[in-house]
Amino acid sequence: MAREVTFDNTLAFAQDLIRIPSPSGQEGEVAARILSEMESLGFSGIRTDEVGNVIGVVPGAGTAPPVLLNSHMDVVAEGDHKEWAYPPFAAEIADGYLHGRGAMDIKGPLAIQTYAAAALAGRAPGDVIVAHTVFEERGGLGMKYLMESGTVTPGAVVIGEATHGDICIGHRGRGEIEVVIRGVAGHASAPDRASNALDLVPGVLDVVAEFARGQSEDPVLGASTIVATGLDVLPESRNVIPDEVTVVLDWRVLPDIGTETMTERVREALDARLGTVNEGFAIDVCVAMESQATYTGLTHERDLFTPGFLMDPSDPLVRAAASVVGQRLGEGPAVVRPWTFATDGGWSHGIFGIPTVGFAPGEERFAHTNRERLELDEAQWVFERYPDLVLGLQEALI
Repeated sequence: MAREVTFDNTLAFAQDLIRIPSPSGQEGEVAARILSEMESLGFSGIRTDEVGNVIGVVPGAGTAPPVLLNSHMDVVAEGDHKEWAYPPFAAEIADGYLHGRGAMDIKGPLAIQTYAAAALAGRAPGDVIVAHTVFEERGGLGMKYLMESGTVTPGAVVIGEATHGDICIGHRGRGEIEVVIRGVAGHASAPDRASNALDLVPGVLDVVAEFARGQSEDPVLGASTIVATGLDVLPESRNVIPDEVTVVLDWRVLPDIGTETMTERVREALDARLGTVNEGFAIDVCVAMESQATYTGLTHERDLFTPGFLMDPSDPLVRAAASVVGQRLGEGPAVVRPWTFATDGGWSHGIFGIPTVGFAPGEERFAHTNRERLELDEAQWVFERYPDLVLGLQEALI
């Protein structure tokens, strides 16, 4: 017998998912749990693809373009469990909130999307595709693969990242840039025989700070930002003068900038300020690369760039979404705005041009923190609004 589509069952499903740790590359157990729930809810075409994305379809009653509902299955590291008010994987409900890693980013919204799709069985004028993806937290390998595969061809995409009940229409892109400083290693007892790569770090950081002050700005997305977020030193021994230091930069870029332009601009800024470095030193600039192994056994060497995107606020699909959702605590259409962080929408719209909006419960300020939580009243309101959002988008697509 098919599982009943209720908010209580949705919440129980979200709790099950939170109790399964799923860092990027280790989403397999969560994927299996989602597949089981889709079967219980009567989805069709249930499958996983080569990289481990989970896909299911609620067939439509007509020929309207499909709408794809997307959340990701991976979560960021939880850190020290003792620093959490509630255990990160206990999925406790207290004080009107669901607590834990993934409560709002993004297993709570994932459960809502899955159940909302099931609620549309026999009602939607077109197919409702649910595709939950891998590796979103590390550059969006899952969504990139899904879009490139051509196995789904939605007319619109709804991303389940936290919007606090608003309609989100874009965000800045995100890239990791590495400034690699090279010197000559030596024994710490004889510094005159070495070229200490650490000596150039203050100059590099000064250039980055100056470069950050000159970033461009978009009237909707806000200013591009760049900041140093890490320092990797080789060799790691503390009695060795290092011959390599990598300064990691997090750059939130506007949608018209790609990785080649990013590295060129950082390199130009360093050259203009530092000029030619002394003998024994060298500075290189590159995009951070990572070898990503999926739980299905595939390995991809890729950069960590997530594209930005921006829908026109006056686009008929955006207007339809805002109108049918409305405001939880007010009157009139939902607030339309961008996210501050990057999402898989950078792939679906930024690269593949599919109209994409975001709608979910949750406040962005709790994402990636040890205070992560999802307000249950807001989650239930979003749960109730989701079917109307899908129907409104499909009607606008016809």
